[in-house]
Amino acid sequence: MNETDLLKRKLSDLARKAYTSNSYTFTNFLSLQELSVFASMKSELSFIEASIFGGIDNAERCVIRFGNKDELGYELDFPIDIIKISPLSPKFSENLSHRDYLGALMNLGIKRELLGDIIVKDKDAYLFCLDHITDFILDNISKIRHTNVFLTKLDSIELTKIQAKKEEIQLIAASPRLDAVVSSITKLSRSKVKDLFLQKKIFVNGLCNENVSYNLKAGDILVIRGVGKLEFLGHGKETKSGRIYVHLNKYI
Repeated sequence: MNETDLLKRKLSDLARKAYTSNSYTFTNFLSLQELSVFASMKSELSFIEASIFGGIDNAERCVIRFGNKDELGYELDFPIDIIKISPLSPKFSENLSHRDYLGALMNLGIKRELLGDIIVKDKDAYLFCLDHITDFILDNISKIRHTNVFLTKLDSIELTKIQAKKEEIQLIAASPRLDAVVSSITKLSRSKVKDLFLQKKIFVNGLCNENVSYNLKAGDILVIRGVGKLEFLGHGKETKSGRIYVHLNKYI
């Protein structure tokens, strides 16, 4: 049984457990690829309502909750905590990356599925994690690379503090087709771009998209694994050679 089949089996088991026990069940954090597997199962899991959340709107890594208030008669929040990681001395701290924070957590033996998004803002980072691992993280992280840090569990957070910055960019593409826009972004040939689709590295609005001829629409969120995240704003006039200008917001 491959990983996809194992995930499908686990999701089915959680859904059935919620339905038969009249209680909420939750997954661990799932990647974009894993969430796409869940999306492909919606018809077979239609007997139970499910919702997806990662601790913040538009999170890439999310938890699925099976069950809802109307069916069960009570509300239960997602088991997600927010931890702020800050340098003890901002003036002398390193410029830490997402990889640095994730590496420090993984070195503690924490499985990736227990951790959600890590959002780096200036000298701070905001970590979303399952609540049963929170105290362990608070007790065991004191340094990221060579920078001494302190951790704070947050009850809530102002979205404006952690919203990603966007930079509007303009590119020239053959058309608004997904493969053409990806080719323009990555500067890869259309044949090389096909490899990205085959490797399931292209996501639109949180779901893996293997349709190279999909026409992007204004507001679509495009994620190219290993490249970045962009919002498609639309396209403008044609060039003299018949290509078009495409407008995007790049998350930085």
